[in-house]
Amino acid sequence: MGSSNNVITEETNGSSNLEITLGTMKDYGNELAEFLEPRVGTKPSVSGSTLTAEDSSIRPGIRFRHVKTYIKRFMYMKGIKQKYRVFVSGNELAIQEIEFEEKGKEEEKETKKEEKVEKIIEEKESSKEEAESTEREEQPRKEKKVSKSRPRKKKAQPED
Repeated sequence: MGSSNNVITEETNGSSNLEITLGTMKDYGNELAEFLEPRVGTKPSVSGSTLTAEDSSIRPGIRFRHVKTYIKRFMYMKGIKQKYRVFVSGNELAIQEIEFEEKGKEEEKETKKEEKVEKIIEEKESSKEEAESTEREEQPRKEKKVSKSRPRKKKAQPED
């Protein structure tokens, strides 16, 4: 089912540690350690931009994938999940900040898109108006049909 690399506590005899490299998210190190403590079974130690936990102290059956999911949940709760990605490499998890384009370029692209959409809408509206006006000119006016049938007779109401 899973290889020995996937399960943190499987056949390691405490020889390796779980390491989480926080990168630019190091300000959240203590909070993340507290968040992971009940889920992993031990509070990882915080040193600089790294969280470390010994395999022997981690709850049995915890996989790197679980820890990755816990980290992603923590980031979601803090509202920073869109800014970071979590990578698993061996017995190390790395959190990297996603680099976005400069705001000026993004705004430029958005305004260009908006201008294109507005131009398309204007073209469609003008073509609709032209089509409607040509249809009106081409079609003769329909005369109202006058009913030639006799008016209905009222039913006789029974007398009491």
